[in-house]
Amino acid sequence: MTHDGRRLRGQRSREAILDQAVSLASVEGLDGLSLGRLATTLGISKSGFFAHWRDKEQLQLDAVDWAARQWTEQIISPALRAPAGVRRLFALHELRLRFYADRVLPGGCFFLAAQTEFDDRPGEVRERVSQALRDWLAFIRRLVAEAISLGELRPDVDPGQLAYEIEALGELAVTHTRLLDDHRAVEHARRAVLQRLRALCPDPALLPED
Repeated sequence: MTHDGRRLRGQRSREAILDQAVSLASVEGLDGLSLGRLATTLGISKSGFFAHWRDKEQLQLDAVDWAARQWTEQIISPALRAPAGVRRLFALHELRLRFYADRVLPGGCFFLAAQTEFDDRPGEVRERVSQALRDWLAFIRRLVAEAISLGELRPDVDPGQLAYEIEALGELAVTHTRLLDDHRAVEHARRAVLQRLRALCPDPALLPED
């Protein structure tokens, strides 16, 4: 029982650190992760960090995985509860925008920050970030293909093209909100995807009018 208790405390400590690491990286990037700063913020000794991570790169890799888990729990899984087809696709977009609007992360989006930071930097962290983006785009494409197969999007819709458009509008919602102080950016991104889907849907009544 004592051993199990130590393991549970260790797991909770690790998760608290990763939560803080993802929040910090959304603002200052993965290179901004400092073991010393995280230790001070969380009231954990530096030696406590080395019980979980051998070096900064491993912390960065685990932060990417933790951010992906957070994204799945707060965006992907709830979207899958919507009816399959065009409504599920739009639910995914709305949940993503709500994630930003609710300021779950102080920097808006961990992955957008990581992508711009590591797009030209070779290495394992870049590959992990790149794979996360590939997985996300593939998921959007699958939802588009599902909607086509159900007859809720026109058969001539290109899943890759539509996924690209949805992703681009999602990213712009973050940058315009934060860089331009455009408080309507999230609503613009929502309406743009909604109008696009309604135009491609044989039965637009499946979707909200506005």
